Amino acid sequence: MLYPLSEEQSELMKKGKLLPIMEHFYTLQGEGAHTGMASYFIRIGGCDVGCHWCDVKESWEAGKHPVTDVNQLVKEVVKYSKTIVLTGGEPLMWNLDYLTQKLKENGCKIHIETSGAYPLSGEIDWICLSPKKTQHPKNEVIAKANELKCIIYNRNDFEFAEKFAAQVSENCELYLQPEWSKRETMMPLIVDYILANPKWKVSLQTHKYLQIP
Repeated sequence: MLYPLSEEQSELMKKGKLLPIMEHFYTLQGEGAHTGMASYFIRIGGCDVGCHWCDVKESWEAGKHPVTDVNQLVKEVVKYSKTIVLTGGEPLMWNLDYLTQKLKENGCKIHIETSGAYPLSGEIDWICLSPKKTQHPKNEVIAKANELKCIIYNRNDFEFAEKFAAQVSENCELYLQPEWSKRETMMPLIVDYILANPKWKVSLQTHKYLQIP
């Protein structure tokens, strides 16, 4: 995650005025509570959580992605949508204060998709917490999560999901989502589990079925 940056650039990154942006695009939210909503995604590079089934492993190494001026990014983003999704990688590895401030100045509502492994930063309207076994989420993220989305790769993941369902607030929405490569095997188990435990809902990666970003 080292960059050949100048001292000035390094200082701007600490302040969140420069960020390693892998990609950004306008599409439909494919997962969870806001499935189907037109949203602008900002994918920030860098992640050390290391999920073996991650479908964006190319995001892990922040240094592979261009250091981007946040002011210019915001100017482009707000042309398309006022609903912004910050994702990664792991977006909370970075200081999000400046990015969210500028987005808020443009009237945006900001969602984040995070493992919760790093402290919160920025002004976020909707926190989708997707905890991972390799690095558990911090208590402050668990406490503020609006949505708990647990990925089901094997049977043991139901127990893992329940561990965090017991910790989030009573208003947090609970979702079980099959890992894409295991969806045909795990989906029947998820259906049975939700029927027996109706506090949960199913989340599908509908963007993959629709073949959109």
